[in-house]
Amino acid sequence: MAVNVDKKDGVARITIDKPPVNVLDILTMKELNTALESVKGDSDVNVVVINGKGKTFSAGVDVKDHTSDKVDEMVRVFHQIFHNLAELEQPTVGVIRGSVLGGGCEVAVFCDMVIASENTKLGQPEIKVGVFPPIAAFIIPRLIGRKKALELLLTGDVIDAQESYRLGLVNQVVADDKLEEEADAFIAKLSSLSGIVLKLTKKAVYKGVDRDFKDVLSKIEDVYLNEVMKTADASEGLAAFLEKRTPDWQNK
Repeated sequence: MAVNVDKKDGVARITIDKPPVNVLDILTMKELNTALESVKGDSDVNVVVINGKGKTFSAGVDVKDHTSDKVDEMVRVFHQIFHNLAELEQPTVGVIRGSVLGGGCEVAVFCDMVIASENTKLGQPEIKVGVFPPIAAFIIPRLIGRKKALELLLTGDVIDAQESYRLGLVNQVVADDKLEEEADAFIAKLSSLSGIVLKLTKKAVYKGVDRDFKDVLSKIEDVYLNEVMKTADASEGLAAFLEKRTPDWQNK
């Protein structure tokens, strides 16, 4: 199993465990969906934690799953993760360290709250291989505003934990060797409170925020699958990445 679930004292901990860098291939994404669905209706779970085993949270979606024969399934399975996250009543906490890139970054920042170690590097480098990150295109402008979101998505720059904190992508930055301890203390603040009131407070916040997730994401998916993935540059960028060479952009 590449994804493990541990439920204890009102907290469900979902851990991505796919060495060495917790890349999200289609099978791992399916396991993550199963894990999220297992806590969705569990009244004994009041807080959901998502983390990665080892030195890195997740280096992102497997580029091999972006090929034309797999991309439709990949997008469907990957985006189901976010439909599941959006439907969770419980507050979600991402606990991240190391490389948090591409799809891994999207999973992390989509969580309601995020605790990051000092060595965390966040980024959406998809533009460098000729595609864009649909979930990030939805969520990051809502978290940090349009201008900085466009800068991150259009440059593919990777930023450190302190910059992520300054922008509002993470809630706390803690020492590398204190991540588990500090995250546990943060989670304990939540798990010591009324589970039903936590859930209703989260519901109230999202009622007050324009988060028309399903409708907006369907429009973004259409651009990704029916426009971007049909360009010559998307094919070239992905091929260049897999072949470890510099892409030759045709701008078409």
